[in-house]
Amino acid sequence: MAKVTNQQHQPTGTISSVQGQVAQVTFADHRPSRYDILTVIDDPSTLLQVMSSASPSNFFCFILNPQHRLARGTVVLNTQEALQIPVGDEVLGRAFDIFANPHDDGKKVESKTWRQMFATSNLGLADVKNPEEIIETGIKAIDFFTPILRGGKTALVGGAGVGKTVLLTAIMNRLVVQQQDHGDNVAVFSAVGERSREAQELYLQLKEAQALPFTSLVLGQMGENPALRFLTAYASATIAEHFRENGKNVLFFMDNMYRFAQAGHELSTLMSAIPSEDGYQPTLSSEVANLTERLISTQAASITSFLAVFVPSDDLTDHGVRALFPYLDSMVILSRDVFQAGRLPAIDLLRSISGALNPITIGQKHYDTYIDAKRILETANDLERIVSLIGESELSPDNQKIYRRAQLIQNYVTQDLFITAATPEEGALYVPRAQTVDDIAQIIDGRFDEVAPDKLIYIKSLSDVKTPAAATSSSPAPAPEAAPQK
Repeated sequence: MAKVTNQQHQPTGTISSVQGQVAQVTFADHRPSRYDILTVIDDPSTLLQVMSSASPSNFFCFILNPQHRLARGTVVLNTQEALQIPVGDEVLGRAFDIFANPHDDGKKVESKTWRQMFATSNLGLADVKNPEEIIETGIKAIDFFTPILRGGKTALVGGAGVGKTVLLTAIMNRLVVQQQDHGDNVAVFSAVGERSREAQELYLQLKEAQALPFTSLVLGQMGENPALRFLTAYASATIAEHFRENGKNVLFFMDNMYRFAQAGHELSTLMSAIPSEDGYQPTLSSEVANLTERLISTQAASITSFLAVFVPSDDLTDHGVRALFPYLDSMVILSRDVFQAGRLPAIDLLRSISGALNPITIGQKHYDTYIDAKRILETANDLERIVSLIGESELSPDNQKIYRRAQLIQNYVTQDLFITAATPEEGALYVPRAQTVDDIAQIIDGRFDEVAPDKLIYIKSLSDVKTPAAATSSSPAPAPEAAPQK
């Protein structure tokens, strides 16, 4: 339950209307501040949160947990306190909601430290650290084409069923579960509007891998009221901020960022706000900005964010998706065409981008190899229509070579993400970034031009593939012919 401390001299108001999960409350005097928590006199466990003003004396309030049947004339008290959640080491190893109610086998979450969900940060520009270091995930397509910056923000963008949650879970598996020396690192997982089954599977996976003591899960699942789903993102950011301020590096995961925008849209509609672009709430840009700007890295510690973003109707121009783009350091775009071709993870290698792609951050060799690989893929993409009409054999010899190398690169970066091993060494397909760079450089140099592209799909490295020349040299020499009989 929310922690409310001030119980004296509480101003009162009266509910004038209720629509869905939003109530209008009238205060004759002592107007409330934004984010103040209101309680019903007859049932103090029912909480409302002030969000905006409807008129000088009327205020829109989110109904957080309608335990009491609300109606016109219901009298509410203003606690003059904002919603608070537990933070600190006590929330590690636990799965709970914004009221600290447990969603695991444990008791109610208690902590010595509680923090307001919308507390104002005192950070200055001098305190902010620009991300410069690479985090290696062992996933070939990501480490090579969209390197992840420690302390940066990465979005996994794609439509329904193309593998966003699978990829997010795989990254969490490699960075949290397979991490041998956690040290000052912790993970915060924010489930905003996704299925309870996925949250349960993740919880059990973390528990089995003994990584749960380093992880906190905050749940606002699909089917919950939009106010709870909306506030779950802020609750998770509050926990991550507290760990960062106490010198712990945080890995922040959210599934799904679009559901956060969608919940805000539902609430905005109930508050009679005039819609903006694509019908979304006019405050969408500021809501996304307020959330993402809290997930910044400081000189003391970092917050590395991985945000799954659902794309409705596979339309990347949707305003609910585009609102996040200005705040990203890396963007991994998942393609339905790649998924249907059977290449997983279904990453669009040409459309995915990263701010780490420069020689200073990733090294000169990786950068040069990336530029060459991208040029090959772009040329092959231009040739795709010609191949579909008249066949690969009608291309010029040089174009045939480029087209074949593009197929080799695309198949090489496929990878099985279902790893159950406890360490990277035991994992079947954890590939170091240096190995990926070396392998793609060999493909670009033409050392595997004679290998069928299908031979490279779902392999770990090129050492698993024999070129025709190597196969010939390693085959036993033919036996000498017997002397003719006299």
